[in-house]
Amino acid sequence: MKLVKARVQNYRSVRDTGEFDVEDGKTILVGPNEAGKSAVLQALQQISRPDEVKPFDQLRDYPRALLNDITTGKVKPTNVPVATGWFALDEDDVAELPASLQSSEITYRFTRYLDDTFTNQLEGAPDRPSYGDLEADLVRLVRHLDAQAGDEEPKPSVSLSQITEGWQKHTVVTGDKAQTMSKWLSDMLAVVNEDDERENTRLAKIRERVSISIDRDAAVATLRKRLPVFVLFSNYFRVRPLIHLGHLAQRIASQAFDDDQYDYGNVCLLKLLGLDAAKLSAMGKSGVDAHGQQNAQLDTIRDELDARQYQLNAASIRLTKEIRSAWKPKVDRGEADTLRITSDGQYLKVVVVDDLGVEVELDQRSEGFQWLVSFFVVFFAEAEDKHENAVLLLDEPGLHLHGLKQRDFRDTLSRLAEGNQTLYTTHSPFLVGPDELDRVRVVEMTDREVGTKVHTSVTSNDPAALLPLQEALGYDLAQSLFSQQRNFIVEGLTDFWYVGAVSELFEEAGQDGLRKNIAVIPAGTAGKVVYFATILHAHNLRVAALLDSDSAGDSAAQQETLIHSVGHKGILRTADVLDGTVTNPEIEDLLRTTLASVAKDELGHELPAVTGQTSRSMASILKSEKLSKYQLAKAFVRWCRNHSLNDLLAEERSAWEKLFAKANSALK
Repeated sequence: MKLVKARVQNYRSVRDTGEFDVEDGKTILVGPNEAGKSAVLQALQQISRPDEVKPFDQLRDYPRALLNDITTGKVKPTNVPVATGWFALDEDDVAELPASLQSSEITYRFTRYLDDTFTNQLEGAPDRPSYGDLEADLVRLVRHLDAQAGDEEPKPSVSLSQITEGWQKHTVVTGDKAQTMSKWLSDMLAVVNEDDERENTRLAKIRERVSISIDRDAAVATLRKRLPVFVLFSNYFRVRPLIHLGHLAQRIASQAFDDDQYDYGNVCLLKLLGLDAAKLSAMGKSGVDAHGQQNAQLDTIRDELDARQYQLNAASIRLTKEIRSAWKPKVDRGEADTLRITSDGQYLKVVVVDDLGVEVELDQRSEGFQWLVSFFVVFFAEAEDKHENAVLLLDEPGLHLHGLKQRDFRDTLSRLAEGNQTLYTTHSPFLVGPDELDRVRVVEMTDREVGTKVHTSVTSNDPAALLPLQEALGYDLAQSLFSQQRNFIVEGLTDFWYVGAVSELFEEAGQDGLRKNIAVIPAGTAGKVVYFATILHAHNLRVAALLDSDSAGDSAAQQETLIHSVGHKGILRTADVLDGTVTNPEIEDLLRTTLASVAKDELGHELPAVTGQTSRSMASILKSEKLSKYQLAKAFVRWCRNHSLNDLLAEERSAWEKLFAKANSALK
């Protein structure tokens, strides 16, 4: 199953984040210091935490300003929801459910409370019946059953009254109530007149309604066992370069760690080797105590030492491969380092060997390199028993890495997310790709009375929360601005998303989208398109521009500076490629019908004006419906991942085909 939505409440700085969507692969939480990003991850881990993670601490985890409500008994911890996750079911999950509930439309919701209790339920499944739903049919059925019973036999109405004693019309028939009612109905099969079709139908109807509750109980019990583990990683796990195995074995046995976070990295290193500290220590002693042993005993000792060395060597090779894939060393600059784990009696050493063959301890390398090694040690050590079905929560990964190394590590995060859903927090623009803005969730806290909020759309009342996104776009723009000979300038970020996403659909279908050697550059507004075009033209680069056919686009298209920079052929207007009667069309009108469907299916927002008012622009409709253009564009990008070009309407494909042909021609 996949986490599709989450919500955190009543946890430290968080009063209520609100519900926020979670992406299928990786989801990126950005925001300033003290916004509550770490608190969100810590709370989410409690949905399904690993065994060694402690449950909520009511004293420390409940919002401090509200703590008196707990201590005075005004609020009961059992009634305080903290972390809620909504999960979409995959085929294997659905196959494990009762036949009546085998639908991929069902969502599983799980909520963890402050006292560590939980509730779980199905959404999109048939409703459980209340006693009021069944009462009328039960009254009619029991009248018939009483008539069938002999004078000396107990009346079914008596046993039914005993079962339903104290029930109100709103009482939900679930759990033991459903089981007891189901057994009573089964017993009544032998009492009802088999020739009375109406009463047999009534009995079958009641049994079917009650069975819904039983099936739902069975389903949530099954899904509870299939819930993915939430594994939280922080920057504090470190691997020591020199470990005394005997001392570490004693600390593990007595649970008296020098530092929980620090020793945890060392324990993970040993786990990765497939050995424990005590056994490695004993192996080390075997070599020292070998004097005077018999040949057979010496052979055994040698085999043990060889086995230890082979395991250390295998782990070294694996770690070196992963570190190089993430670190992306420049071989010509002597960065092709090798990680080596060696043993020397009671000591285990982690050293790095450079291209000259020089060995240095891990702690003599940069903080960033140490963190990367420690991250992979912990990750791979736990991979076998935790990550097969897990949601990874990474708190500020790569904090000590250089910006360009963070950009490389972004690819590693994407690779990890292919196997496990990944949510990570960051301040860094280098960990947010320009094509990943639809995966960003903005975390902010502008008022402590309100607490931490998480926004699915790229919006915030705090400019600092959006800073990583602005820097990411700015850096990407700065890198691409003068790097491509051919540049296609669009008005805004949503135009950038639409052009990129639709072009990918064309390419996947084997048709011509926007050529790969053309850089798409979002200017921000129609007015800024002129400035971008002027700068690029001044550097002897080829430029074309796409402008909406609205008043702002008209104004920009008429400026002599733009015409001089790109020529008349290089100014593309949305109205030029769109057939129809839309007034002042913008880029959204090139996907008009599909976007209406996306708004309904992905965002639950009906847009009847799209078909009812065919001359009205999508921008006008979205504004009146108070639907964010950013939110809709992000939803369309997600939609494209599971759809093909043929899922667009013929007139939409035609419009985009014309647009790409004009752009490619202008920039040939």
